[in-house]
Amino acid sequence: MEISQGVEMLQLDFRGHRIHPILLWDQEMAVLIDTGFPGQMEDLRVAMEKVGVSFDKLKAVILTHQDVDHIGCLPEILQECGNNIKAYAHELDKPYIQGEIPLFKDSHLENPPKGQVDATLIDGQELPFCGTIRVIHTPGHTPGHISLYLKQSKILIAGDSMYSENGILRGIYAPTTPDMNAACLSLKKYLDLDIASVVCYHGGLSNVDIHDQILGLTQEL
Repeated sequence: MEISQGVEMLQLDFRGHRIHPILLWDQEMAVLIDTGFPGQMEDLRVAMEKVGVSFDKLKAVILTHQDVDHIGCLPEILQECGNNIKAYAHELDKPYIQGEIPLFKDSHLENPPKGQVDATLIDGQELPFCGTIRVIHTPGHTPGHISLYLKQSKILIAGDSMYSENGILRGIYAPTTPDMNAACLSLKKYLDLDIASVVCYHGGLSNVDIHDQILGLTQEL
């Protein structure tokens, strides 16, 4: 689903779970935000081709956090793209993504996906990709969880800081959020932004009364 010009919400299915990586592109490059579960490389490639973006245009992967459904295809992407691509993540999740430490919530996995993080991101940083991407450190779900605000289109890519159902934001998913206090504080950061639409990795797009929805969630918590 194209949310805005050069902003595509991909839809991948894995054993009944639907997830939503985001593809950004302009004339110069394409950026993939999160990579799906392990084994979904071809699904990603097909989804990109459907919107007319070839895989070789991909120059950056931004990981909102370390969970296996977000970093699953990172090793294959890095192997295929080689020196033509860079991976970005918050410094607090970097060692988990690189396999230096067992994954925070998936430590039971015998052979977890891992890949080199080329550059670490900090709160408030702005990346000069596809109309400028602002990094927002939103811990709670993991220590290094980040959200991304697309300044040009006023779209918030929320990762797993929130989830949605049928276009309605439902708040924080407590069973997979070890630090609820931090997660609640993270939600309040969104209130300072002019947000037209939110994409949750689980649940997809919400684009109605976003500020009021988020304000309501922060008051419930």
